[in-house]
Amino acid sequence: MKKVLTIAGSDSSGGAGIQADLKAFSAQGVFGMSVITAVTAQNTQGVLAVQDIEPEIIAKQIEAIFEDIEVDAVKIGMVSRPVTIHTIAAKLRQYQAVNVVVDPVMVSKSGYHLLQPEAEAALVQELLPLAALVTPNIPEAEVIAGMTIHNLTDMEEAARRIHRLGAACVLVKGGHLPDDATDILYDGSHFEYLAAKRIATKNTHGTGCTLSSAIAANLGKGCTVTEAVKRAKAYITIAIEHSLAIGKGVGPTHHFYELYRKAGLE
Repeated sequence: MKKVLTIAGSDSSGGAGIQADLKAFSAQGVFGMSVITAVTAQNTQGVLAVQDIEPEIIAKQIEAIFEDIEVDAVKIGMVSRPVTIHTIAAKLRQYQAVNVVVDPVMVSKSGYHLLQPEAEAALVQELLPLAALVTPNIPEAEVIAGMTIHNLTDMEEAARRIHRLGAACVLVKGGHLPDDATDILYDGSHFEYLAAKRIATKNTHGTGCTLSSAIAANLGKGCTVTEAVKRAKAYITIAIEHSLAIGKGVGPTHHFYELYRKAGLE
């Protein structure tokens, strides 16, 4: 069995962050491991508070994994402080981590800033060069690329700019545009448009975490970047289509819908 590591924050409501990542790993048939960078107090209505984990503990978590277990892929999510980013980047370089997927988590759906402004430059300078793939949504791509995105042409230009910052491949997610949910994958030489129908649901908590984790899982299983993205996009589309009306706000996606269906539980 392939082993995939998530380095991210904890979501106490279980819909995003480490919890979503581990569910997505399991659904993709890989063994999930975690390094927690922050503990958030949050639910479907928003983020109440965040406590960052000290860099020494983050480093020790990474060491504990890599000194004992072969890591086939790594997903990086919430990394709120420059010192956290420096620590993670140094350790991943030390252990020559492969198949690194960076999900540049900046702002929660409720508007809480999960990435401190001073950490944006550190993320670009230290994590993007390690990334086999970076997966910004449109607001995140606008910050990283330093431009405004209104359409698919703008998404292409943003992908070019982000690629020049060091990421091997870039997936700009188009869910914030008004039309169908078209994502653009760029590998430095050509673009691939990945379209999917827009699903009428408010319950999309943790979609970015889940997608990037599913991509990392499939990279760990030996898929190409393109195939990993396509498989992950198909998976998250089903998870959103059968999302769960849990809580009073934005509910989570259904990470195990296909497994439940096969087991006769749906």
